[in-house]
Amino acid sequence: MMCTGCGAPMSLDAGKDFLACKYCGTTHFPDPNPDGVRVLDEPSGEQCPRCSVALVEAAIAGERVLYCQRCHGLLVDMDIFLAVVEDLRSRHETSEYAGVQPDWGALDRRTNCPKCAKEMDTHPYGGPGNVIIDTCENCFLNWLDYGELQHIVRAPDEKYVIAIDEDERLKASQNN
Repeated sequence: MMCTGCGAPMSLDAGKDFLACKYCGTTHFPDPNPDGVRVLDEPSGEQCPRCSVALVEAAIAGERVLYCQRCHGLLVDMDIFLAVVEDLRSRHETSEYAGVQPDWGALDRRTNCPKCAKEMDTHPYGGPGNVIIDTCENCFLNWLDYGELQHIVRAPDEKYVIAIDEDERLKASQNN
């Protein structure tokens, strides 16, 4: 991307979630797409494990991730994964995703890690959302197919479900 201030090329610095012009200091924060991902358009050097196109640098919830512009999958470092989920959850309501069962057939898929090329572990995510994710313990990365992050974010957490159950029990006891 070219700087709107001086016309020089803008660049992405390590750890930043915006583009900056080294000549005039102009910064550019791309608008998030409908999934909340700000695509930074810098090639990462890694390939998408689903469609084999180059992953690009992106940001979500202020954290850097790698993103596939074709299938909309996300490669997220495990160190930031929970922070991203918590940040996004603080801005969303829970929804119908809570009752959706995962595609159990997805457990049979084979996904190679974009970083080390070893086979990732395909397993049900241990938190809310009922999704199957791929994890590389060697590189400490999670691969999320399109929509899986939103399922996790919008599913009620255990505390919420317990609170609903307690409210329903209280109402039932008052009606008796």
